[in-house]
Amino acid sequence: MEDSKQKFIPYGRQSIDDADIQVVVDVLKSDYLTTGPAVENFEVKIADYVGAKYAVAFSNGTAALHGACFAAGIGDGDEVITTPMTFAASANCVLYQGGKPVFADIDPETYNIDPNEICKKITAKTKAIIPVDFTGQPADIDEILKIAKKHNLTVIEDAAHAIGATYKGKKIGSIADMTMFSFHPVKHITTGEGGIITTNNRDFYDKLRQFRTHGITRDTSLLNENHGPWYYEMQFLGYNYRMTDIQAALGASQIDKLDQFIERRREIVDQYNKGFSALNELITPHQHPDGSSSWHLYVIQLQRYLLSIDRKQFFEELRKANIGVNVHYIPVHLQPYYQKLGHKKGDYPVAEELYEQIISLPLFPAMTDEDVQYVIDTVKSLVQEHQIK
Repeated sequence: MEDSKQKFIPYGRQSIDDADIQVVVDVLKSDYLTTGPAVENFEVKIADYVGAKYAVAFSNGTAALHGACFAAGIGDGDEVITTPMTFAASANCVLYQGGKPVFADIDPETYNIDPNEICKKITAKTKAIIPVDFTGQPADIDEILKIAKKHNLTVIEDAAHAIGATYKGKKIGSIADMTMFSFHPVKHITTGEGGIITTNNRDFYDKLRQFRTHGITRDTSLLNENHGPWYYEMQFLGYNYRMTDIQAALGASQIDKLDQFIERRREIVDQYNKGFSALNELITPHQHPDGSSSWHLYVIQLQRYLLSIDRKQFFEELRKANIGVNVHYIPVHLQPYYQKLGHKKGDYPVAEELYEQIISLPLFPAMTDEDVQYVIDTVKSLVQEHQIK
């Protein structure tokens, strides 16, 4: 099925234009390459966009999640409930603080963490919940917040996939106690590498800002002593997780185009949905009735009993056709490191069964209609060639 004439279509790719390049050049010519005004400007733009009071930028999304776990007071022995159907960072951030990630299985319709499963996992040691907005589809955040309130838990929403998404008319980033967005190049907007936490809680905001800078503060209202204008104090063990002005300037330029990026993603999703509507061999993504996805990923689920080809072969055939498909994700608890921590295959059957059947198709704003149609035609051809009649 290899097509040597077809250009390679990656599953995701940044969209950078001349305006983005110019703002980076402007920073490179300025006095500040890091810890300057571009970072604060970017934080304000993100907070304003999502409707949150505060935003704190970090060097990457994982660092941002680590900061959120610190701000939430997670420490040795504390348990934090999250989903196995995510990238490792959603659970690793708990381990960084000495806590214990506890997984709860997913809803088979939305692929997000199931609130009913969360309830089964709560113990006296539970300190927080980290729901993940998988593929850009908001988790059932109201139900999760109700559970958290009942048990006095903090909700840290991993919205790495979901900037621009809405839940019951509210922008993701304005609802949970803390929300993380990622700016890796395959995400909706990019800073190269980068992440941010939004929050409406001033205490979390102050802790996040200090945590990303070695635990150091110059705020005179917080100092134990004050030797003069140069004086600063390291008040706890923080990290060097700062975002540079170069990254922040790029992000501030990108966010001006975010809505049009999301609009294009939704157009591509509509094309995919129409193109695959007659194929019983595929399950296309469901939209949560209370949420509007920002569509980071478009994940198809193969109905293996209707096909004479397995997922690995299907994947390889698409790659041969220069379609850069991927799989999101290998459930975290199946990773060797997490197996050493006591997790095992069979613990979360819904997530495991889903993993065996899914493939992520290309989805990014610069895809042309011809690119999208080529993906649709290739997938349909594969299904028709291998359908069990």
